[in-house]
Amino acid sequence: MRKQLIILSAFFISMTVFAQNDELKTAEKAVKSNDFATAITAINQAEGLIANADQKTKAKFYYLKGLTLYQNGAPQADIDKVGAAFNQLISYENETNKPKYSAEIGQLLNKMIVSVAESASNDYNKAIETKENTDYLKAAKEFQQVYALSLRDTSYLDNAALVYYFAKDYDTSIKLYEQLLDLKYTGITTVFIATDKASGEDVVYGDKKAMDLQVKLGLAQNPREEKKESRREMIFKNLAQNYSDKGNNEKALEIISKGRTEFPSSYSLLIDEANIYYKAGDNAKFKERLEEAIRLNPTEPTLYYNVGVMNMDQKNIDEAIKNFEKAIELKPDYADAYNNIGAAIIEKAAPIIEEMNKSLADFKKYDKLQVQQFDIYRKALPYYEKAYELNPNSINVIQTLMGLYENLEMTDKLEKIRVVYEKVKQ
Repeated sequence: MRKQLIILSAFFISMTVFAQNDELKTAEKAVKSNDFATAITAINQAEGLIANADQKTKAKFYYLKGLTLYQNGAPQADIDKVGAAFNQLISYENETNKPKYSAEIGQLLNKMIVSVAESASNDYNKAIETKENTDYLKAAKEFQQVYALSLRDTSYLDNAALVYYFAKDYDTSIKLYEQLLDLKYTGITTVFIATDKASGEDVVYGDKKAMDLQVKLGLAQNPREEKKESRREMIFKNLAQNYSDKGNNEKALEIISKGRTEFPSSYSLLIDEANIYYKAGDNAKFKERLEEAIRLNPTEPTLYYNVGVMNMDQKNIDEAIKNFEKAIELKPDYADAYNNIGAAIIEKAAPIIEEMNKSLADFKKYDKLQVQQFDIYRKALPYYEKAYELNPNSINVIQTLMGLYENLEMTDKLEKIRVVYEKVKQ
């Protein structure tokens, strides 16, 4: 009985092999005649029988499957599926160390990579001009396809993630950025550059060998290697920005925290964290992070300016003025800082005005308080005038100056600024 079963099993195996070969022959013939509908049917039927096939049969199956899906480069070909099939063949022949079809398929694969990458770049340039989400989305999908065709070119996955963000497809962008982090992608690469002797322009070469050959032939000079900096910090930034734009500030802060753990001295991530706190309405944390940023970058005027704004919100007027003055020290033409010093000084008149409103019947006290009020206005006036000098089209500064000139009975200046106001408000 056992002998009969063994013979029967062998019979089934033989039948399977015959079926495989028949389907592959059908597929091969159909591919040669461009009958891809018949070819795909044959490939699908052979796929269920290929698991136990020998190396030669498997390699041929993967080869024919790739060609069937490729359809001679027809526009309707599914690039993702083609790329997966081509790479499956190349990977298999690398494993078995019998590269019968890899050279041919490798050429087709490279042809597709160049074509799709070029299309992605062109569509991205178009999207930059139109600013249309649909154009960005088309480019993003193509960058993603390049990565599907060549998994070693992780930079295209990075490009796709960014362009999906521009397309406001935050979910896909998040997915790809998280994939990049999982892959431990850094983006650090070496670029090979030499100057073309004929044109005098710098040319980027695919590898050192290609660059050295051009130099050896006397066609290029000044060969050099440049390292691109890590992109990983930027990935944390962009991933957090995706979550923030989706309204998930909590998750955005979580990503920033991970990024700052990996890049503890990152000024950029710190500023992003501050901005997310501001967006979330946590002004105390926003101010705290800005003060930390000042310690990292003490010569950035906008940091002092923003801390000054937060101090004003918290009624720390004198501290706010110090921050605005430091901003001006670092950036003498900082119109908004001059404006805010004026506003901070005027803020000191608030309790005086409140007391005046309580003393309307006490003329003597009222007049005394008004003198104090106008003294404060006089101190604020030069800052507003400087802000106007630096930004003569600011309607808010012009209106404030009109109010100050009127209160201080500076009639000549009031009439001049009114003329400006009439022109600017139109």
